[in-house]
Amino acid sequence: MTQPNFYHDDPVLQSILRKQLPEKFYQYADEALAEFGERVATDIDERAAHTDRTGQPQLIKYDKWGNDVSRIWVNEGYRQTVDETYRTGIVGYVHKPIPEIGQNGNYAYSFAQGYLLSQAEPGFYCPVTLTQATAYLIDQYADDDVRERFLPHVIATSDTELYEGATFLTERQGGSDVGANVVEAVREGDHYRITGEKYFASNAGMCGVAMVLARIEGAEYGTKGLSLFCVPWEENREAGRLSVRRLKDKLGVRAVPSAEVEFDGATAYLVGDASQGFKYMMEALNLSRVCNMVASLGIMRRAYREARDYAFSREAFGGRLVDYPMVQETLVNLAAKWEVEMRASFEMIQLFDRVMPKGSDPSEHDQAMLRLYIALLKKETADQSIAFAHEAIEMHGGNGYIEDFVTPRLLRDAQVLTVWEGTANILGLEVLRLMKKYRVHETFLREMSERLTAMTGDVAEVAEPVIKAVEQLQAKLGTLAESDDTLMLKYPKQIADEMTRIYEAVVALEAAGDARGLAVAEVYVHNTFQPDDVTDLHLRHFKTIVGE
Repeated sequence: MTQPNFYHDDPVLQSILRKQLPEKFYQYADEALAEFGERVATDIDERAAHTDRTGQPQLIKYDKWGNDVSRIWVNEGYRQTVDETYRTGIVGYVHKPIPEIGQNGNYAYSFAQGYLLSQAEPGFYCPVTLTQATAYLIDQYADDDVRERFLPHVIATSDTELYEGATFLTERQGGSDVGANVVEAVREGDHYRITGEKYFASNAGMCGVAMVLARIEGAEYGTKGLSLFCVPWEENREAGRLSVRRLKDKLGVRAVPSAEVEFDGATAYLVGDASQGFKYMMEALNLSRVCNMVASLGIMRRAYREARDYAFSREAFGGRLVDYPMVQETLVNLAAKWEVEMRASFEMIQLFDRVMPKGSDPSEHDQAMLRLYIALLKKETADQSIAFAHEAIEMHGGNGYIEDFVTPRLLRDAQVLTVWEGTANILGLEVLRLMKKYRVHETFLREMSERLTAMTGDVAEVAEPVIKAVEQLQAKLGTLAESDDTLMLKYPKQIADEMTRIYEAVVALEAAGDARGLAVAEVYVHNTFQPDDVTDLHLRHFKTIVGE
């Protein structure tokens, strides 16, 4: 029997990477991802189920003498997954050369790894995300001493001791209102002492270093008064300068230890300009939002795979589930939506790879459009991961609700992705800010119109409802521009949704270079812009899109 392999079974991912990566890099990535894809689909998947069910992280608060040691226990399988995953360079090769090809990797390759990993364990991809954000912040903004001390460990690929990363923003009184943070930093020689509490600190106890927002004594209130600090975990824990109050009992993503952490004069090192801490962390947050999107895509893919496999194998009422038209429609809808999300997301990741690397000098246009696409796709993929998990459970019937199957965990893990790295409301406000500051809606509509105008033949015919949607959005935005701010604040999520539908449709249409691509585009455009039209489209395209 052939071993399951999440990479070999995914021609869409393969085609995206073949197009985006240089030939030498693609040849390396194709082989490495095939190896990783098999490991994720077998050993890592088995460990993920164990961790979720019976091997969740535990807080060892006190030792036998009653001393507060605040250690986090994780099971041995979890530690194996840590070792195997970071060895692949999922974090490290963004910042250093891949030995086999003598050049740095990029975010597209890293996100492809994260997408495969998330099909088995999105809860473990969270610590990877935090480590990526930590590496970015240290590499971009830390002084030489801090960078040389910590960065080699954060980007380790078995060449030195690994320090996983963490980013601590949330405080009890603030939540999404980061400007209300009160954790204080006091200077002491060449470092600072941090005191206060972080209320939702993920990867606590597993991280070697945490990036922490704090307010230097005397700094102004609000986000402008926040500075960024690099806080080594273990030396502060051993010295009793930090402690874990408790671990959060979460609905899903149980693999990652999320904690309430108290700092009591913890040693910390200022990173970059003291007045720019919030700005730095928001850049890292955009990276984390893309990781969140990638995790959502992984859940979508796994949910679709589980639904498809079950439909083809399960017999009911004298036939296979897959022989029933309603089931065929469901599978076509899932397959088409997932593929379009993949292509749109990895198109955005190409822009991300131009804007984010150290030493790049992106234009204001590219930076603004990147922030827009991240906000749109983070929201949409998170929503869809829940919808896909729900459909997979529905396809399984009662079995889908049983923890012996992966489907309940997919739903529990998906639910947090709508919350982490910004709720739909926060993302809607991000779109509104970009509209006001950069007029991104005008740029977006112009670029979508240009791309639609360039389409010809059958694709141009399918594109007609999308062209109409662009015109309607332009008219709506014109009306809102004449309204007061109160009314505008009612519509950011709706505007974001309409932009997302248009953007994804354009990407789908541009990918319609063969019969399958055109079929996917037709289904996507129908479901998005003409859902009430009676059609046999899904049944006609079933074999083309889903297969046999």
